[in-house]
Amino acid sequence: MVSPQLFSQPKTYLITGGAGFIGSHISETLIEQGYRVLAIDNLSTGSLENIRHLLNHPNFHFAYASITDEVVLDRLMSEADVAIHLAAAVGVQLIVEKPVHTIETNVMGMESVLQAAIRYRVKTVIASTSEVYGKGNKVPFVEDDDVVLGPTCRSRWAYAASKMVDEFLALAYYREKGLPVVIARLFNTVGPRQTGQYGMVIPRFVQQALKGDNLSVYGDGRQSRCFVHVVDAVRALLKLAECSEAIGEVFNVGSTEEISILELAQKVIDLTARTAKENESCIDFVPYGKAYAPGFEDMQRRVPDNTKIQQYIDWQPSKSLEEILQDVIDSFTKSKSNQFKI
Repeated sequence: MVSPQLFSQPKTYLITGGAGFIGSHISETLIEQGYRVLAIDNLSTGSLENIRHLLNHPNFHFAYASITDEVVLDRLMSEADVAIHLAAAVGVQLIVEKPVHTIETNVMGMESVLQAAIRYRVKTVIASTSEVYGKGNKVPFVEDDDVVLGPTCRSRWAYAASKMVDEFLALAYYREKGLPVVIARLFNTVGPRQTGQYGMVIPRFVQQALKGDNLSVYGDGRQSRCFVHVVDAVRALLKLAECSEAIGEVFNVGSTEEISILELAQKVIDLTARTAKENESCIDFVPYGKAYAPGFEDMQRRVPDNTKIQQYIDWQPSKSLEEILQDVIDSFTKSKSNQFKI
């Protein structure tokens, strides 16, 4: 007997930035669960290699276009039940080097997505960032904490400010126009398919260690971060998409396992030594001004309070930092893709 499920049209998700690191993992997960996925990406930071294995799947459709292409975005949004907005300028290095691109991509892109979503009343999950907490020193960070940012003369803060504008705009669409939106502030999401091209610290460390190069630690290395595996972040985003009570709310999505960047570098060296037996990597300390730009500022700590998301969807990370690091090491070691060659 044929299952009745086969006769029903699967729910359709639109993923902006669908060929990116997180977007490709979400697309893959949704396809595995039987959903229809529409992905849009201009491949500026995403890669076709991330979704090549999905391109021939009957429930997957990829549009090579910018989210500011109104015609393409409108057509895709008209077919969607839920949109997950991930397309954005990413990585500290890119943000410092191309502040105009950062601001325009984030703010104008968000406006394009919301304008298309409101036409068809599409529930929209927005991927924001822990960067919006700025230079706050009240740790752990709670969603309604006050925010302190650096001065506008330092482009490093353009990303945080642009994502704050995105959040304000999304919540304005919810309150004024009734668009169902959910905002997720991601804390240092890591995993296979992420590259170190734009300053992401773990893939950069792993690539350096596997080559036998010294690991470049910016500043004094005492700044600390928490890292969440991409599979856990994807699980949170999809559960938030299904939670009606989450509409109009902001949620932290991150791990609370905190580590200094110096300790992280040493841990990467130790773990890669199992793979690269000739590994003689050491640690080089690089001033922020040399790594990025004169006067560059960084946050000392960035730790989420996950109380709210646990209350709404009973979510917490399942992967430890060591498991995350091992997954990244394995992906760089095993992959034959040019993106991951060492």
